[in-house]
Amino acid sequence: MGASIDLTLDSTDAQVLATFWKTALGYVDEPPPAPFATRAEWLAQFDLPEDDVADDGAWLCDPDGIGPRLSILNVPEPKTAKNRLHIDIRVPGHGGPDERWARIRAESERLVKAGGSVQEIVDGHHVVMADPEGNEFCVAAASA
Repeated sequence: MGASIDLTLDSTDAQVLATFWKTALGYVDEPPPAPFATRAEWLAQFDLPEDDVADDGAWLCDPDGIGPRLSILNVPEPKTAKNRLHIDIRVPGHGGPDERWARIRAESERLVKAGGSVQEIVDGHHVVMADPEGNEFCVAAASA
């Protein structure tokens, strides 16, 4: 059996990015680990600086339990270079190339309204985008 993965994004505003990625992926806030009732309670078990609070991070999960968990953590420095790893959002559905491309374009337009930006359009294949903090990702069709 292969290992599972979680993805972590560094951020300057974890709550803004969490809102964007919940919209983009259909994810929800992940509940704190048992037996903790809140993230703040969970974080209190660690020896963290006093100014390190639960709002400095966000933990998201796929409500169906299929996709990887996504952690978003505040860091003091802004993003300064291109991602070495990025997320591909695969738009589901069947049909011919024109239908798949229409779904990709519709999804990229939806994500622009949610705060993303289009970086490049590879006509008929995928759209390179960035989240509100400039983290690159692609929107493409899912496998048939």
